[in-house]
Amino acid sequence: MNPTRGTHLRISASFSLILLFHRLLHRWLTQLRASLLQDTGTAFRNRNPRVSRALTSRFTPVLGAALSGFLLCLCPKSQLRMTVAIYAFTRALEFAYNAAEEKGLWGKRGKPDWFGSWMIMPFAYGQLLHAFVFDRDCFPSDFGATIVKRSPEYIQQRPLGIPSTLGKWPSTFDIVDGLAELSRLHWPHFTSPILFPTVKQPLPPSLSAISPITSSAHPLIQHTSCALLHPHEPSCTRTYLKYFLAAFPSNARLFTLIYGLFALLSYKTLLAAPKQTLNRLAARILRMSLFVTGAIGTSWASICLFANQLPRTLLPTQRLFLGGFLGGLWAYVARRGERANFLYAARLSIESSWKVGVARGWWRGVEGGDVLVFVASLALLDVVYEARPRAVRGAALRKACGVLRGEGWVDRVVGVEGVARKTGEEKEANEDGAGAGRAVDVDGDLRTKQE
Repeated sequence: MNPTRGTHLRISASFSLILLFHRLLHRWLTQLRASLLQDTGTAFRNRNPRVSRALTSRFTPVLGAALSGFLLCLCPKSQLRMTVAIYAFTRALEFAYNAAEEKGLWGKRGKPDWFGSWMIMPFAYGQLLHAFVFDRDCFPSDFGATIVKRSPEYIQQRPLGIPSTLGKWPSTFDIVDGLAELSRLHWPHFTSPILFPTVKQPLPPSLSAISPITSSAHPLIQHTSCALLHPHEPSCTRTYLKYFLAAFPSNARLFTLIYGLFALLSYKTLLAAPKQTLNRLAARILRMSLFVTGAIGTSWASICLFANQLPRTLLPTQRLFLGGFLGGLWAYVARRGERANFLYAARLSIESSWKVGVARGWWRGVEGGDVLVFVASLALLDVVYEARPRAVRGAALRKACGVLRGEGWVDRVVGVEGVARKTGEEKEANEDGAGAGRAVDVDGDLRTKQE
């Protein structure tokens, strides 16, 4: 058999069996609970009080159904399995937080305006930037390619006028590796070959790969990191401003294309209220463009900031994390309505952190640990959906939970609200009818007395 075909078969069988056994276990445990709560189960409840309390709990069916998550072990150990486990983990925590918030986590005053999911981004960006520089094999490659592509003024491309006979130009990863080596060397000062042509080795041998960039750097540059990131501009502040002017328009075009396509999918809303919809769309595009531009630019510019303001030996490697942390603070600009994007970055950071810890020996991987995380996440998700279905934000997700439990493509929140609305309308109609009847009776009594 073709190995690829066997892998695909195992993946499809794993997820299909999870769906099947989740339904079967939920239905069987629900029927068992119902039978034990009847009068015929009184004798069993009296003989086994602890077991009966466990089996008749409201959450027993959903917790038992979550055991179907162990069938994820049929899926081959791959990036897909880890991604599924991390996604389920973050979504379960998100819905649990929503349930706690609905229950009154913030008290009577409510949640502060500044608090939100955007606070994930400084920590996520700090970790991702540190991993990008020091542990690139534990970093998501697509995310790294996006950062490099959106980093004009800081990632130096080969000039057009330089002939190929002068040697190899440093690649993007050579530049990143050069930053890592500079941090290990405690960010040395820059010796300009233009001012001191007699110096044989202006750079240590470990930095020879980036010498084509630094050899022509401006003589007024004082730090080697600045000579690597912006060799032709001695001012770090002007480089930062030039970056904004160069990167913001391209980021705005990108988000206009993405969000414009999504807006066309919901054309009914656009046709119903075109002005309000376009205003919201434009505001969201501007916020995201400013956030992405500021996050990437600030992360690079912080290297120059720390080189100029901090002693060389103070946090030589940790300052990369601090730089990403400062860049992530730009998420405050786009703090409304972008939770999905923030959680996506959090999932990337969790996965990268785990791989970095395993590679450096900080912790050991547990056999089948991703399956255990998936089972625990599925159990938490089922409990939240059972207790507070409104905490599962998104009608499609609630309907997917209904399908997973065998209830069909239904939204419990809409169903409960519809029943409550119908009951309220019937109650109002009955009250109106009773009031009308009393009015008729009163009029009849008056007419009788008059006669």
